[in-house]
Amino acid sequence: MYRLRNGVQNYSWGSPEAIPRFLGERPDGTPVAEVWIGTHALQPSTAVDASGNAKPLSDLTGDLPFMLKVLAADQPLSLQVHPSKSQAEDGYAEEERAGIPLDAPNRVYKDDNHKPEMVYALTTFDSLIGFRPTVEILRVLAPLETPLTQKLAEDLRADPGFAGIVRRVEWLLSSEVSPAQIGEVVGACRALGKMGMDIKRAYSTAVEIAEYYPDDVGVVISLMLNRMTLQPGEAAYLGAGIIHAHLKGLCLEVMASSDNVLRAGLTRKHVDPTGLVTCLGTTGMARIARVNPEFALAETEVFSPADVEFALAVTQVSHADPEGVAVVNAKQSLLICTGGEVEVRNGAGEQVRLGRGESVFLGPDDRDCVVVGLGEVAQAFEPARRAVHSRLVDVV
Repeated sequence: MYRLRNGVQNYSWGSPEAIPRFLGERPDGTPVAEVWIGTHALQPSTAVDASGNAKPLSDLTGDLPFMLKVLAADQPLSLQVHPSKSQAEDGYAEEERAGIPLDAPNRVYKDDNHKPEMVYALTTFDSLIGFRPTVEILRVLAPLETPLTQKLAEDLRADPGFAGIVRRVEWLLSSEVSPAQIGEVVGACRALGKMGMDIKRAYSTAVEIAEYYPDDVGVVISLMLNRMTLQPGEAAYLGAGIIHAHLKGLCLEVMASSDNVLRAGLTRKHVDPTGLVTCLGTTGMARIARVNPEFALAETEVFSPADVEFALAVTQVSHADPEGVAVVNAKQSLLICTGGEVEVRNGAGEQVRLGRGESVFLGPDDRDCVVVGLGEVAQAFEPARRAVHSRLVDVV
């Protein structure tokens, strides 16, 4: 077993409080958005053995096909999609040929991998995920009665369905929508909210986002998206090509090892509206689903959403189990303590104590691992057989 040292990302949308307190550190006012756990080249973890010797985690594992993150949002993330495997391979090769440095602000494809991902909520966690059905978008737009929303509704009635919705998004991103037009829409949303009218929280969401991005057309696009709230212990799966924007809360993300993001708004980073629309247009109605876990043991829930490189097992342990609770026997896994204080023991008698936010790497030699103590651990791993283990409940 190796204790892990993990890097953080200080993006502006991060929380100054949530991750430092999760890690048992004193907040200093700096936004902390993500902790990266894995071997991705942009923020690789370091493995530390029992004697204190450190080495890159990739020296032990090679390039892991999955990664784990702790994510804390204090304000909306960018409006974004992740590419499919073929799109990532083509996009990465094109930018490599163009000689765009990996750390360039306008670099879109940081690697050649796709990025399906799963969100597991540690607190109440709010996101915009996927398009609403056409009829629901029209129901949201109708009461607003601004010229911009009336045009959107009129065009969508003439061109309904997923392809029509994507064409409305493309129009919004490519046309000269003025700050005044966006302000009219936000004002109408605010007025309807004060009247007690809010269709599936569409209007309050637009008002919330406008506090941070008042002139961004993404505020208008948000009216076309589902708002999903996960309670602690719930999970959602996002396949490639799903438009989304996380809004607020603390979560774990487990995903294919990639940092490919195509953005179209609600951000100060580089945007690629054309690339985003291309991803939307070729993937169709990609899967948006809550993930219902299966119980590996009475104390362990396994969230294994689809034929992808990752799964997440969440294990509760208490003093009622003095011999410990077994974790998943995987070839390689990343394990983080999400609450309490625990001790991880392997079959060879090695032991590592973990407090909340601390993590370890479990390799092929760490068989028959158990966790003892009082707390919770989450374990990211690659399923031995990539199949659908968990029941997915589609968002409609």
